[in-house]
Amino acid sequence: MMEVYMPSFRYEESDLERGYTVFRIEVLVNGRRHFVEKRYSEFHALHKKLKKNIKTPEMPSKHVRNWIPKVLEQRRQGLESYLQTIIYENEELPRIFLDFLNIRHLPSLPKAESCCSIEEIESEETSKLSHQPVLLFLRDPYVLPKANDLTANVVIEGVLHGIFYPHLQTS
Repeated sequence: MMEVYMPSFRYEESDLERGYTVFRIEVLVNGRRHFVEKRYSEFHALHKKLKKNIKTPEMPSKHVRNWIPKVLEQRRQGLESYLQTIIYENEELPRIFLDFLNIRHLPSLPKAESCCSIEEIESEETSKLSHQPVLLFLRDPYVLPKANDLTANVVIEGVLHGIFYPHLQTS
């Protein structure tokens, strides 16, 4: 699942060109959050590429006076709505769009509306989880203790018992 918000914008001064506005985009993908900052010109370039491949919503007007806060707030709302509409209306999002939002990998989960139940989504998500090893033994735990080792390693025995024989009760 992916959500996109545009909480703020700021004015950026530049020595090389006229000042410009930068829009801050908040991206939530499967519980992870990151931020991306883009200028209107980058949105415009994205729009030109996207409309060749998918049906796109209307873009906010290109020609506005950047220094009027009320107009900039309307543009921010329009750009936020633009991104949200693309996500909402497209089952598969183009790579260009994902790159724009700095999303490297988007798991292909079905949209909630197309599923029968929450349980199906949860079972699909858990089946795709990868896990890392949790235990690390400095010596092979399957090898019998040395003959001169009078004390059994209770920790290793307990861990192995818990992992491989959780259904058995200890006496």
